[in-house]
Amino acid sequence: MKNTSVRLTTLGLAAVVTLAACHKKQPPAAPAPPPPPPPQPTAQLSVNPSTLNAGQTATLTWSSENATSVTIDPIGKVDLSGQRTVNPTDSTTYHMTATGPGGTAEQTARVTVNQPPPPPPPPTAPPETMVDSFNRNIRDKGDVFFDYDSFSIRPDAQSVLQMDAQWLKQHPDAKVTIEGHCDERGSTEYNLTLGDNRARAARDALVQLGVPAGQLATISYGKEKPFCTESNESCWQQNRRGHFVLGSGGTQ
Repeated sequence: MKNTSVRLTTLGLAAVVTLAACHKKQPPAAPAPPPPPPPQPTAQLSVNPSTLNAGQTATLTWSSENATSVTIDPIGKVDLSGQRTVNPTDSTTYHMTATGPGGTAEQTARVTVNQPPPPPPPPTAPPETMVDSFNRNIRDKGDVFFDYDSFSIRPDAQSVLQMDAQWLKQHPDAKVTIEGHCDERGSTEYNLTLGDNRARAARDALVQLGVPAGQLATISYGKEKPFCTESNESCWQQNRRGHFVLGSGGTQ
């Protein structure tokens, strides 16, 4: 009986241990690994040719992977991959941006535009010579006209003499001869004297306006070198003058 009691006790203890083991807490299951991150977009951009002359075109080529949107500055939004003909007027850097769930990728391509050389400057006119300036400003239009049988400077000659004086003072190296002329009436001797008086009157007026006397010479032709050969007042008036000629200068 004693052995039987021991066996029962042993069996009971075994049963208790077994039940305790069955009720022990199980460890939690390991969490599932996170999903992999979305792939990073890629961007490829090229331009061909990369150097061209103004007015020529180039081909822009691009491609991308893992992107949902592509923009190319300065063009704007484009397809994910493609080509486009461009005609830049100046050197340009194209900037591609590919955007997707995994971020962004960027790429650039530059085209250099050779500008045509500037046109040559227009040819510059040669500087005006003293003779050209005299002919443009003084010749004929600078002559002083006189009344019949007179060598007095008329009021209408004052503005002409001022113009003559201004030109002479601006050209101090110019030497001018003032020729005294008369109409056909009167003797040769009388008209030579009258012509001399007219030339001297014009010279003196210029000296009073500030022209150095050394720039001025006088000579009388009387009625021997008429500008007009008709015998009427209109023609005679043209011959009564002090005529300016670019010459040696010096008083006489």
